[in-house]
Amino acid sequence: MVAISMTCSLPTLTSSKLPRINRYPGMAFATVNKEGVKVTEGLGNLPKVVLTSSHGSEAELYLYGGCVTSWKVGSKDLLFVRPDAVFNGQKPISGGIPHCFPQFGPGPMQQHGFARNSNWSIVDSENVDGSPVITLELKESPYSRAMWDYSFHALYKITLHEKSLSTELKITNTDNKPFSFTTALHTYFSASVSGASVKGLKGCKTLNKDPDPKNPVEGKEERDVVTYPGFVDCVYLGASNELYLDNGLGDVISIKNTNWPDAVLWNPHLTMEACYKDFVCVENAQIGSVDLEPEKSWVATQQLSVG
Repeated sequence: MVAISMTCSLPTLTSSKLPRINRYPGMAFATVNKEGVKVTEGLGNLPKVVLTSSHGSEAELYLYGGCVTSWKVGSKDLLFVRPDAVFNGQKPISGGIPHCFPQFGPGPMQQHGFARNSNWSIVDSENVDGSPVITLELKESPYSRAMWDYSFHALYKITLHEKSLSTELKITNTDNKPFSFTTALHTYFSASVSGASVKGLKGCKTLNKDPDPKNPVEGKEERDVVTYPGFVDCVYLGASNELYLDNGLGDVISIKNTNWPDAVLWNPHLTMEACYKDFVCVENAQIGSVDLEPEKSWVATQQLSVG
């Protein structure tokens, strides 16, 4: 597993305007002057934000990909970053909570779209009763337009509480024509795969991508408790707005959402032999297309909580 924390050369910036880092053209930093919000250099010299609550919990996220890579309650990191993850600003960060936008899975553009390998910018920060909050944004660029020729505005708000991590994703159509998209939060949780299980999926329509991802088998989930006995890649349509992950390491994590209608369970099993035993993915998703008219917005929230 990649160690995310590191000593860096940038100072802690909590009360003054952050400098622009010219090595990342197009990236802009807003004023970050709230307690518990620190911008620093992460792995590969990529800009990283560290959130620290007054209760001692901590989260880390990279502006590259707008990717949360760590969420610690006490000394335990509840998220997982794969050992093969690269932090070079060229490939998506493999782990944590990557974005899939404006396409989930394969399709006419690159796998999972472009948001997970685009540079996001900080637009706001605050601290509410000891809970730090950071808001990132992503807009169209020549890179995105080469794949998806629309103007858009994505806002991603992350809030760290004592025992929970909340996110709000807002997509606004800033173009003069409608567009459609699919999206997901591809969350990797630290887990013992042999002991991990998910509750809350019974009765869902399933699209099972094992053994053929291109021709998923339709079915219905009959189990109260869903496990990861081998390769797992299954979409759950119309999932509950609260799932419960037992990570097999002594934690039960509530995964609560609004307006994420679907869920995906994934574990690569032997196709990723070096680390598959150490994580599972439970993803909030929008599998069907969202059709968004000009000036209209779509908003979805996720709250991860541990007892």
